[in-house]
Amino acid sequence: MSAMWKRLPMPMPILMPLLMAMLTAFCLTACAGRQASSGSSAAAIEVAAGVYVLRGAPGEASPDNLGRVGNAGFIVGPAGVLAIDSGTSYRQGQALLGAVAEVTDRPVRLLLLTHTRQEFLFGAAAFQQRGIPVAMHGKAAGLMAARCEGCLKTLRRMLGEDEMRGTIVVKPDRQFEDAHSLALIGRPVRVLYFGHSAGPGDIAVFDEDTGTLFAGGLLDQGRVSDVQDSDLAGWTTALAALHALPVRRIVPGHGPVTGAGLIGTVESYLAQLVAGAQKLLDAGAALSEVPDGLQLGEFKDWDQYDTIHRRNAAVVFLRLEQQRLTR
Repeated sequence: MSAMWKRLPMPMPILMPLLMAMLTAFCLTACAGRQASSGSSAAAIEVAAGVYVLRGAPGEASPDNLGRVGNAGFIVGPAGVLAIDSGTSYRQGQALLGAVAEVTDRPVRLLLLTHTRQEFLFGAAAFQQRGIPVAMHGKAAGLMAARCEGCLKTLRRMLGEDEMRGTIVVKPDRQFEDAHSLALIGRPVRVLYFGHSAGPGDIAVFDEDTGTLFAGGLLDQGRVSDVQDSDLAGWTTALAALHALPVRRIVPGHGPVTGAGLIGTVESYLAQLVAGAQKLLDAGAALSEVPDGLQLGEFKDWDQYDTIHRRNAAVVFLRLEQQRLTR
């Protein structure tokens, strides 16, 4: 018997029930903490009447955040629910459906995928498994089919087979080509499409009752937007169109819910990015000098500035260089 047990003054018949009670209490507390943590990662926050958001974490997808870095959400109407984006895995799609069930027993009528980035797509299989149709723009669907199997392999390596179990690249049940209105949940919702902008087939979703815009890939809050798939002129046109809407709040693709001023902030970033790249090109800079040479102090505290912004600088520089060579 160890010295610790020898020092205990209580007789063993009295001590053991006490230790078991203490252990049970500890386990209950620990389990409750894990449940609260798990639940909070998939908790729906009501940001306007009948409009809910599940927030993503800052930073890149990693084992620590289980890849939950993009925002997802849903709109509850008298006739049902519209879900918008679905998370990084089948498990996260299930969590989104669970969050809906916590709020309402009305049926989920449709899942809309706003754009082709892994943190918004891969929960869709959980919806199809329950017979809920998945819809996205045809060009976004084509891009997803062309490259997302590779994204999925990377996520499996990064997050593990257990976390990604059941996750597949879905084929959308519905594809569309134009902006349109949805009446299937009993409240007016508009699907906005402005052509190739932040990416091919990128859409936004506007809830007319509350003035809430789910911006998808068009707008990120406090995080550098990725220009890799973009048409910058088309993106600028799309942002100008958003100014004309009666937007009261924005659910960005990444970052916290914010006001309509975000539209101008993203416009400013894109304009400064292009102007900075053009200045370096005119000065005869080499591509290797561009990531360090194109610094935008106004945005240096944004999430992913040291990674995505540096890549953005090189991408835009190369595009401008190509334009000059083909004139």
